[in-house]
Amino acid sequence: MDDGVKMLAVMVEVCCQKKKLLEELGENRLPYVTPADADFHQLWKTKYSKLIFRKSDTVPEELHQMVQEGFLTLRKHDCFFQDLVRIKGKDFVTPVSRILIGNPGCTYKYLNTRLFTVPWPTEGYDINYCSPQIHDACKALIRLNDYLHIEAVKALQRQNLFETKEIKDTTVIDREQNFATSLTAKGSVSKDQSSCCVPEDDYISLKNRTSYNLTLLNYMDPLQMLYLKQEPYFGMGSMAVSWHHDENLVERSTVAVYSYSCEGSAMEESNEQKLKGRDPAVWHVGLKVAWDIETPGLAIPLHQGDFYLMLDDLNMTHQHCVLAGFSPRFSSTHRVADVEFEWLRQFWFQGKRYLKCTDWWLKPMAKLEEFWRQMEIMTSLVLSEVGKEQQIEEQRNETISCFLLVLTERQRLRKEWTARCQSEAAESLPEDQKPECHPFWTDDECNMPLPYDLEEIIANLQNLVQWGE
Repeated sequence: MDDGVKMLAVMVEVCCQKKKLLEELGENRLPYVTPADADFHQLWKTKYSKLIFRKSDTVPEELHQMVQEGFLTLRKHDCFFQDLVRIKGKDFVTPVSRILIGNPGCTYKYLNTRLFTVPWPTEGYDINYCSPQIHDACKALIRLNDYLHIEAVKALQRQNLFETKEIKDTTVIDREQNFATSLTAKGSVSKDQSSCCVPEDDYISLKNRTSYNLTLLNYMDPLQMLYLKQEPYFGMGSMAVSWHHDENLVERSTVAVYSYSCEGSAMEESNEQKLKGRDPAVWHVGLKVAWDIETPGLAIPLHQGDFYLMLDDLNMTHQHCVLAGFSPRFSSTHRVADVEFEWLRQFWFQGKRYLKCTDWWLKPMAKLEEFWRQMEIMTSLVLSEVGKEQQIEEQRNETISCFLLVLTERQRLRKEWTARCQSEAAESLPEDQKPECHPFWTDDECNMPLPYDLEEIIANLQNLVQWGE
């Protein structure tokens, strides 16, 4: 089953479950709690224990300053973009603006759109930034990435120790602390440093599940939005991001989210004291057990510099949403992304947005396009061979059948991407962000071995197979 069919199947299942849940609820709303409720901590401990929350005063002030200045710098340089995503076969422009920053060559795909990292400074890579300020912003984010990596390792260690009931005295607690503090300044887990504290398999698992290779930065100003969806199950208020699981991540990997809302905290706190339930002026993260109408949800306020971790399988067993406050907000969501194929058309679908930050991707994309052209030439040569009459019929039919599958899929994707690039949503984007349908060529371009439209070739191959039968 290809990725497109899998995605469609998942979306159909989600729609069915959502419809069933809403039908069961009718006009009612499920209960949810906030930290102001007496049963909040007990519910968190029993149903949401893999969510770890840290207040801003636990983070070094210097790091806060670097990261928050980085957010504002990227915003000032127009580096945040609304993405053109596909949901249920239709294209939409996201209300949230985003930029992906991370290891050179990494990508992250969500809602049928692949984002490409603006590389953060990495030893051994020559990265050209459009300005020194963008370089400094990316450097600040790799510092935050290293910090959150260490915090994730500590949290997983603590969780593992509790689960195996190994916390019996202060010796075990000291061992955990010694392991956490032995992490290198860059945030990587050294095998030599950790092997005395954890078994080999646990060390590998910790590294795989916490070594974030990118961060997806988000920016949103709710007051600039004409319409925000209302949270449908609990009545939590306006949502910036609907209920979801994060996609395409390494299995059971931790997600770390750092939040920076640009409001004055005095107004925040005064409102929070007056209102019961979720204060609509304050940004919150909402959590619920996936497709469960028995367990109350959580709504946790996000103040400047707070961060949270979703450990282990929490991202799969639970869903989360982001509830909008009144003021603009940045977030940095650190992930261990699962790298996939399908890059060339996805890259040009982003228009020229990346050139506002760096030209790093142009060389890899040119190399990839060269490989793609070689693939087109090889396809043409194979098609020439199967057309020759001296071919053994059984072998020829087998080759044609295999090639029909490949060419039919290639044609389907070309039509899909051509349509996406010409959609109404695509046309609404600024000129430098409009999708480019590339690679694309017309029939009179003699430097291409095959036509862009493969319908006629596919029909001829189908006739050859039928004639042979």
